[in-house]
Amino acid sequence: MYINGQWVTERSHFAVTNPANGDVIGEVPDCTADDIEAAIAAASEALKSWKQTTAYERAGLLHRAWEIMLSRKQALAELMTREQGKPLKASLNEVQYGADFLLWFAEEAKRIHGQSIPSSRGNQRFMTQKVPVGVVGAITPWNYPISMITRKLAPALAAGCTLVLKPAEHTPLCAKAMAEVFEEAGFPAGVINVITSLDPAPVGEAFCTDPRIRKLTFTGSTAVGKHLNARAAAHMKRVSMELGGHAPAIVFPDADPVHAAKGLSLVKFLNTGQACISPNRIFVHEAHAEAFLAELTARASRLRAGNGLDAGSSIGPLINEAALEKVDSQVQDALAKGATLHTGGQRLMDADLSGGCFYAPTVLSGVTPEMKIYREETFGPVAPVILYKDDDDVLAMANDTEYGLAAYVYSNDLSTAFKAFEALEFGIIGINDINPTSAAAPFGGMKNSGLGREGAEEGIEEYLETKLGGFTL
Repeated sequence: MYINGQWVTERSHFAVTNPANGDVIGEVPDCTADDIEAAIAAASEALKSWKQTTAYERAGLLHRAWEIMLSRKQALAELMTREQGKPLKASLNEVQYGADFLLWFAEEAKRIHGQSIPSSRGNQRFMTQKVPVGVVGAITPWNYPISMITRKLAPALAAGCTLVLKPAEHTPLCAKAMAEVFEEAGFPAGVINVITSLDPAPVGEAFCTDPRIRKLTFTGSTAVGKHLNARAAAHMKRVSMELGGHAPAIVFPDADPVHAAKGLSLVKFLNTGQACISPNRIFVHEAHAEAFLAELTARASRLRAGNGLDAGSSIGPLINEAALEKVDSQVQDALAKGATLHTGGQRLMDADLSGGCFYAPTVLSGVTPEMKIYREETFGPVAPVILYKDDDDVLAMANDTEYGLAAYVYSNDLSTAFKAFEALEFGIIGINDINPTSAAAPFGGMKNSGLGREGAEEGIEEYLETKLGGFTL
């Protein structure tokens, strides 16, 4: 753990394992109540001077962290693959994506603007000033264990906030490596604190109830997010919640079904389907069913599961046994209720995979609303295909979910694409685009997919308060 500029190691520890083979790759301290208090106290004390720094000073430190992070790109990516499981190529892409947030918000720090507002009184002037919200409690997930850290920390630091980070218990080593980056960059003691815990509940409770924490930012499941939001609301804290998703993908009749299958296979099986923006319901016009399913099945069948550090591995393990059991239970439920299996549908237990949590890339068709997979987020390598006849019906079907994070549309008709973009009730919509994300673009959802936005100019506003001054001359 990293508290007030010091590394804390003399605690009981918990092991960190590689989900590809079960090997123990390290251990980290299990924080105590005193550690939580020390981290919050350090951030609170450091806020007094950190919020007085200039935007240019904060920008300079973020830029230095960006340089260090890129210089360690290979090492960070290899660590991520060992700890989280994704193929090395995907880890390298994530480190680059994570670094982008440091660079973007280094520049946004200089663009925190107030304004002057006309008054109806001749002797009165109004002006506003943007000020940091205060100490931030940040909780990050295991599926993107580096980029989710920078996506939260970079805007908070740029705004002049200090923070306490609690990474997921499955991927604390990535957080430790990022704390080392910030330490080398020269951030003052107490500005960034990292605590690790096998049981996240006490940390979350402290973030929600301690009056020194003025903002909570969380990425994780909707159930946990709702609980934290309710606890934080009782103490009038600012919150940002990036929660679950159940993304629809619509292939319209005017689209090329083979091209759509190619794109959706890439995003569906990215990170073994363990992404909140992963397409979980793929709606295909019945006229395209044969061509689309043939291409999607062929691509899924060619994916090679394995240790992410092995050359040729194109899909990694699920994070743990519980995740694997959830995925298989959805698949078996769908098959029992009449779905058709095109490929996959089972745990992979070949000799070199038997020690890990590998599930075969799976394609199902004939998926109906009675099946669990139609309603529940899968977070695994399963592509459920649903056939439709009418364009208006498919938009209603796509919106028929409690979630509202991401959606995808394939169409070669501008009018159809615009109609879908305006009708879909989701915060992020890719139109013939399987990667509608960037440090410069706002990321977040509607409905039960969360509150607030990360990235872009909206991202830094989440960490700022507006102060009004009324002056009588």
